[in-house]
Amino acid sequence: MTRRRWLGEDRFLHALSFCLLLPGPEAQQLAVYTGWLLNGTEGGIAAGVLFVAPAALLMAGLAWLYAAGGELPIVSAIFEGLAAAVVGIVAAAMVSIGGRAVRGMVAAVVAALAFLAIFVIGFPFPIVVLAAAATGLALGPWRLGVTVSDEGTDRSASLAPRRRRTLPVLAVGLAVWWIPLLAVVAWTGVGSIYSEEGLFFSQVAVISFGGAYAVLAYVAHEVVRRFGLSPDDVVAGLALAETTPGPLILVVEFYGFLAAYRNPGTLAPAAAGAIGAAVTVWASFAPCFLWVFLGAPWVERLRTNRALRGALAAVTAAVVGVIGSLALTVAANVLFEDVQTARPFFAAIPRPVWSSLDVPSVVVGTAAFVAIRRFRVNVAWVALGGGLVGLVLGVVR
Repeated sequence: MTRRRWLGEDRFLHALSFCLLLPGPEAQQLAVYTGWLLNGTEGGIAAGVLFVAPAALLMAGLAWLYAAGGELPIVSAIFEGLAAAVVGIVAAAMVSIGGRAVRGMVAAVVAALAFLAIFVIGFPFPIVVLAAAATGLALGPWRLGVTVSDEGTDRSASLAPRRRRTLPVLAVGLAVWWIPLLAVVAWTGVGSIYSEEGLFFSQVAVISFGGAYAVLAYVAHEVVRRFGLSPDDVVAGLALAETTPGPLILVVEFYGFLAAYRNPGTLAPAAAGAIGAAVTVWASFAPCFLWVFLGAPWVERLRTNRALRGALAAVTAAVVGVIGSLALTVAANVLFEDVQTARPFFAAIPRPVWSSLDVPSVVVGTAAFVAIRRFRVNVAWVALGGGLVGLVLGVVR
């Protein structure tokens, strides 16, 4: 943005702050918002589509490669190396986000309670988010280490034109989002895998506050429970998403492809996977345009609302606990060859058998963490390095 002189730093941070208030992938929304600032609705649509489309096509091809050739020894070895690197990547993300989000004892308690609620008890992610938001509303932003400034608010702007604009934008946005999904339901039936994917990932698009890593803990659990994917599939998707351009949340396309590929019905598996991927991408990314076009005129009002900032600060702290849940689950399934489960409440807690520790995976995961945290190596290079190590180990073995 700075190099092309599209936006100044203040304007960019203003846009980023707004996008962090919205559900869904903030990187996609920032692209849409930037396009909207530069060239209105047409610019927002163009920026949003072009930001995600090339990476989505690449992810579909990689998902097919995994589904069709994942049992081949060489392909399997590469994915094992990628999965080990993902352990370090997720751990580094947790430490980085935690350093920014957990400011003081109250935020630390919120993060710890979120971890226990997700990992130990098994509360659904939306309930954890709502509980954290309610806590933030009750406590206020100051107790969570957040300061609020009224600087930059234009209180003299008339809200009437915005209200007149809201209903048409909402109607068009909902129609664009849901008409294609309802057409899929009408074509394939209410109980089809494609209908289930459309409904589930639309739900994710509404409740996914806190960034990709936060919502992926919930998505990882649900795709195993709802669509029969394995923990290895979950980790492989994360690995591919880390190594490809585009937003990390494109991992949901991998899950959507795989679920439909393995439940093709009367279609060829590849065709079913392509439809599942398309439905998943549409359900996940179409709402981004609605949120931005609907909320952009209200951005100043949202940014300076003290109650809302308190709620978001608590949600952000809870995100750290949710990512901790994801990190432990991924680590257990990657670093140990034998993993059992315990279910004291509703959650299936992984219980690794320590004698089955995979030392090479531990080394790769640790190296990935150090490379990111100490040497600031790009995540994509770290993941690719893990895949290369996996390939070498597969040949040696």
